[in-house]
Amino acid sequence: MVWAAAKATRARRLCDTTHALAERALSGEHGRAMAPATFGLTQAEQAGYSAEMRCALAIRRIAEQAPLRILPGERIVGSATLREATLHQVPVAGIASTSHTTPGFGRALAMGYAGLRAQVGERLSRPGLDGRGRDLLEAMRVCLDAAGIWHRRHMELLTELAARSEGTERAEYEAVRAHLARVPECPPEGFREAVQSLWFLFAFQRLCGNWPGIGRIDEMLGPYLERDLAEGRLTLDEAREILAHFWIKGCEWTGASDFGGSGDAQYYQNVVLAGVDAEGHEVTNAVTYLVLDIVEELHISDFPIAVRLNARSPERLLRRVAEVMRHGGGIVAVYNEDVVIEALTRFGYGLAEARTFANDGCWEVLIPGRTAFSYNPFDALALLQGALGLDGDGVLDYPSFEALYAAFVLRLEAALEAHHEAADGFAANGHPSALLSLLVEDCIERGRGYHDRGARYTVLAPHAGGLANVCDSLLAVKRLVYDEGLVTLDELVAILRDDWEGHEALRQRVLNEFTAYGNDGDEADAMMVRVFDDYTRIAGRVRERNGVLRPAGISTFGREIAWSQPGGRAASPDGHRRGAVLATNFSPSPGADREGPTAVIRSVCKMDFTRLPNGTAFELKVLPDCVGGEAGIETLVALMRTFVQLGGWFVQIDVVDSAMLRDAQRHPERYRNLSVRVSGWSARFATLNKEWQDMIIQRTQQMMP
Repeated sequence: MVWAAAKATRARRLCDTTHALAERALSGEHGRAMAPATFGLTQAEQAGYSAEMRCALAIRRIAEQAPLRILPGERIVGSATLREATLHQVPVAGIASTSHTTPGFGRALAMGYAGLRAQVGERLSRPGLDGRGRDLLEAMRVCLDAAGIWHRRHMELLTELAARSEGTERAEYEAVRAHLARVPECPPEGFREAVQSLWFLFAFQRLCGNWPGIGRIDEMLGPYLERDLAEGRLTLDEAREILAHFWIKGCEWTGASDFGGSGDAQYYQNVVLAGVDAEGHEVTNAVTYLVLDIVEELHISDFPIAVRLNARSPERLLRRVAEVMRHGGGIVAVYNEDVVIEALTRFGYGLAEARTFANDGCWEVLIPGRTAFSYNPFDALALLQGALGLDGDGVLDYPSFEALYAAFVLRLEAALEAHHEAADGFAANGHPSALLSLLVEDCIERGRGYHDRGARYTVLAPHAGGLANVCDSLLAVKRLVYDEGLVTLDELVAILRDDWEGHEALRQRVLNEFTAYGNDGDEADAMMVRVFDDYTRIAGRVRERNGVLRPAGISTFGREIAWSQPGGRAASPDGHRRGAVLATNFSPSPGADREGPTAVIRSVCKMDFTRLPNGTAFELKVLPDCVGGEAGIETLVALMRTFVQLGGWFVQIDVVDSAMLRDAQRHPERYRNLSVRVSGWSARFATLNKEWQDMIIQRTQQMMP
């Protein structure tokens, strides 16, 4: 079996205990064992407190009573054990939690909770805070106390476990306890402390319901490892085992929740590797390569990885990324950081700050630890269909293609103005967020929380979807109606209202004879450039208003499935019937890209992505047989180099066989840990429902040259 053979070819560097712990977590054992909180706060305990303080008190109760789980052989401890947290809720508090963000874990790691506590105290000692601000900071103090309680309970349990054990097991518990004793209250002194501290910071946010991204893990942990290696306190093999346990902890929620068919790994815990730091120096270090080793060996997809590449990236890095990519799973994707940084500076961020970019736990870029983020998606294809009158029965009067295009642009302008009206009131509701706000500048200084304009940057990004089908549909209308005169516009609209019924020959001609976006065709790609430029031009008219930044992006994130449902999209001029699942993100329409991966990349990269500060993604599905051996590695490296050189933004290369995916649909029990890239996340294929599985399967499978 192809899947079994792929597993067998992976290098084995980690010990049997580590593999056994990974198997337990990936099996869903821990996720299935999760239970809702059986404790809470009484009315008397909450009486007289603000919503912010009531949430902080709930977090303290979580810290006091949430079940702890420490397994024999674990080198990193701390588990988010309450089911409500996997449902995007703050347990006990009964309110929604926060996702789509990457807080300042690096800053918290370096300061420790003690440094944050001192910062809160210092701000409280100065004037300028109103009652709301003082209330937030006092709630932050309660959250810090709660984190200390959770830490103390782990220390006590480790002491008990060591006392009940002997030999190697006792020594392991004592070692874990020793490396947890100081952190995260104090800054770590070595690599193992740093890994434990980062996990504890992250896991407590998750225990309390938040779903944060992790960010640039190699930049955060690399200096600790380099120092330990130089001073002989640790070997690379030992460091790899320690970091592998961090990765294993990250899949503890496997099997806990059902996302309605869209997979089991959507907790936005993205990891970013490599690229330059704020001063422009390359970050890539030993931790970068250890992460890639671990992902290759354990194939844990719960931490989707985005590697920041640039024109100067080390050849070793590209080769290692290619070696991991070819095992499949879509776990590792790629940013072209030169374009991302230019887009961010063009938007208005300073260069040093732009260089620090990470993502919101998916792939939309932000400045980590300084941004309150969300995005607002809309379907651009529906706007075009509205301009064509497919949502009514009137007679159209567009004497020229330019008149039709202008009508589409008017609807695009209206959609973006609606976005701006909504954005004016974004993140101004005071939704309780004291725990998360501790890790986001400038919430402490301003005395305002993450959801109350406390962050240095508040961002609500407009995201257009369906642009590939907008482009192809505009081309089809132009050619059928205005260039060749095969049908009138009213006749074409009637055909579409009837879902192409009785006009199959015309539909097949559109699908098979018209060159669509994604084939390096001049006409199609010029139309896409036009649509892209008009969207980014209109979106760029309002950079900031009422304290909210609005960087444009392009995405679907699987919404193409919802848009295909009854009451959604009509039949489209580019040959698709009502109910078809169409293009994802900025990828070509499924099956339309027929000239190979290089042609797709060339089409995509004709856009000036420096105009799109929140970014986009496109997916490339590659047949595994095409990337075997040394030649396969060189081919993947060349694809990534080409993508960077031509000015792409973000690409997800998924090495997977459609035939194997169809077999996995029929026999999911044989492919329990087979993961695929969905959008900004990877998911185990067996946890997707048939609609989502079919969407992955129908992506064009590219043959490499």
